[in-house]
Formats: sequence, structure tokens, C-alpha cells
Amino acid sequence: MADPALADFTLPGTGGEFRLSRSKAKFLVLYFYPKDNTPGCTTEGLHFRDLHPAFAALGCEIYGVSRDSLRSHQNFKAKMGFPFELLSDEDETVCQQFGVIKMKKMYGKQVRGIERSTFVLDSRRAVRREWRGVKVPGHAQEVLDFVKTL
Repeated sequence: MADPALADFTLPGTGGEFRLSRSKAKFLVLYFYPKDNTPGCTTEGLHFRDLHPAFAALGCEIYGVSRDSLRSHQNFKAKMGFPFELLSDEDETVCQQFGVIKMKKMYGKQVRGIERSTFVLDSRRAVRREWRGVKVPGHAQEVLDFVKTL
């Protein structure tokens, strides 16, 4: 049996305000990433961009989520040509709901940040699968392959 539906949330996004309960998509991919315009996050976004038509054909919408400002997201989306929206979670409300804030090592120092994670939600907005500590190569394809099984 699938997990119960997630608590509703609202975040500002590049396409306007996003509210989970208002999404009409059959499936949602929420991918949480550390920072706009960094090498790994750019590569991950480009992989989701390139596979976007295949996700859309399955009735699946993609949303990237980070703690960056809406202005940063707008610039990142335009620069990379992302066909999906980026959501700004500056106060970490949704990051906390999904448990993606972790202590990580960066340049030998402990820093608090987003652990790269992806969640697939069904039409009831229950989590059908999650990936944590994601390694970028091949990840978007793996998510697509999973959505194809639903």
C-alpha cells in the first residue's frame, strides 16, 4: 500500500505560486538540489530537461526545488532552457517536510544544505518512490524508467 498523501504546501515558483493540491498532473517528480548554477545541479537539470518530453507523455510534471531565491531560479531556468518550473523554498518548510536538509562536508567543513533527493508522487500525492543522496549520472533516466512502471 502506498504512503498516505503528503500535507499540502505552497511555494513561489518560476511559473507563479505552486500549490501541491492544485496540481492536476497524474504524477509529479520533485527533485531537490543544493544550488542553482553549480556543476552537479546544472547537469541534473539538463538531464531532466532533455527527458522532459518523455515525462510529459506519461502525464508527469517535473519541479526542481532548492533554497535559492525566486530571482536566482528565474535566471537559472532561462539560462538553461528548462521547460519545467523551479520552486523556491527559502525558509526550508518543504525541505523539512521531505527531510532533505543534512549536514554535509564541503571543502573540509561541515555545512548544512540540501541532500540531492528525488521523489515521485502519484495522483493522490502519495510518495511512490524516493531517491536520497542522488548521484547525477543516469539519475533522470532511472526516475523516468520508474514512472513508466506506474
